[in-house]
Amino acid sequence: MNEYDVLVVGAGPGGYVNAIRASQNGLKTAIVEKQWMGGVCLNIGCIPSKALLKNADLAHTLRERASDFGISFEKLNLDYSAAVKRSRQVSERLTKGVSFLMKKNNIDVFMGSARFTTKDQVEVKTADGKVETLKAKNIVIATGSHVFIPPFLKPDGEKVITYKEAILQEKLPKSVVIIGAGAIGVEFATIWSSYGTEVTLVEMLPHVLPLADEEAANELAKSFKKRGVQILTSHKVESVETTSSGVKVKVSSADGEKVLEAEQALAAIGFRANSADLGLEQVGVKLDEKGNVQVDDRMSTNIKGIWAIGDVTGKLLLAHVASKQGVICADAMAGRETENINYKMTPSATYCQPQVAWFGMTEKEAKDAGYEVKVGKFPFSANGKALGLSEHTGFAKIISDAQYGEILGAHMVGPEVSELLPELTLAQRMEMTAREIAGNIHAHPTLSEVLMEAAEGIEGQYLQI
Repeated sequence: MNEYDVLVVGAGPGGYVNAIRASQNGLKTAIVEKQWMGGVCLNIGCIPSKALLKNADLAHTLRERASDFGISFEKLNLDYSAAVKRSRQVSERLTKGVSFLMKKNNIDVFMGSARFTTKDQVEVKTADGKVETLKAKNIVIATGSHVFIPPFLKPDGEKVITYKEAILQEKLPKSVVIIGAGAIGVEFATIWSSYGTEVTLVEMLPHVLPLADEEAANELAKSFKKRGVQILTSHKVESVETTSSGVKVKVSSADGEKVLEAEQALAAIGFRANSADLGLEQVGVKLDEKGNVQVDDRMSTNIKGIWAIGDVTGKLLLAHVASKQGVICADAMAGRETENINYKMTPSATYCQPQVAWFGMTEKEAKDAGYEVKVGKFPFSANGKALGLSEHTGFAKIISDAQYGEILGAHMVGPEVSELLPELTLAQRMEMTAREIAGNIHAHPTLSEVLMEAAEGIEGQYLQI
């Protein structure tokens, strides 16, 4: 029997980072992965989708705005299958990199399905049926999450699909109904509409990107409508029926029912923790009513020596959160001092076109919490770099406490706003005020100047509007 200080179950962004840090901390480490090194994110999630989004951006520019850049052609040929193949190359390069990092850090890798047999032992079953027992002082659950499928949906991988099929399929659908307007929904709405697919977004809640600031979400919706995307918010999906030619999606709202017809339907409603079939109940690991593994600030479960990180904890289902949890967990196992994650102030980004990014409280949340707020908001339409890029939709908005100047949150929609987040989150972490952001000299012309201007706007001292 192989014995370790640390055994990580799952090799996604949380698991492999946790394993690397544990090994760097001097702990003998192994990792078990059921299917892909790098997990969903690197293989069929956040990484290949960003490659597709880049192709989509080029496709949209050439289809709709080529003349703005003095480009003309007799016939435009857009090969969507080539875009998918490029995304697979990007993914494969990074997954190979993870495997290299395992070797570099002397981490033993076991491919197979893991299940607890005791509190310190895991049984690993390989694809060919072989079984191996591994023992460890610390076992980390990093098994991620899976797509939530409601009763009215029965994915068949062809007409009714999930993000997995959407990422991998090389054939471009002529029309699609996307059920759910969260991150996956709006990103695929961007990709497919850029190539000319007829896209209908259906969202049960009042606005797209329900977790985002409403003003930012409405700005995105406005931009989507200009691209030809049909948006049905406050609509509930009642049923999805497959036909010989595609799907029929019945939706209802306060105005009644209607049936949407399309070639495909994409289920993008949400995710659930991969906590089943791991033997967690057998060893007494506490789960909540949704199956999320309960952990403390150091990622420890209620059972000594068993830890959990990433989507399986149900905290924030984001790759960078999983990685940070992985570092905290590894340091905790090594007896090192750790810091707590402030999940409310953790950055979130959605890579649709235009991008949407945020952290902290919305203006409404801040007011509801009892703060007297000041808001600074600056449009990309007054930013020189954005105008030069011909991508000037959107704005940056900073929310500040009027009494002490504390940054309570920020919400942005526009070009590459995901890249603008770190300045703001670092400022908040360092307890800086908007005045200090405004005082920081920003290179000109850059997109980051919208942050300086929004910060100036907290005191009503805009320089460019």
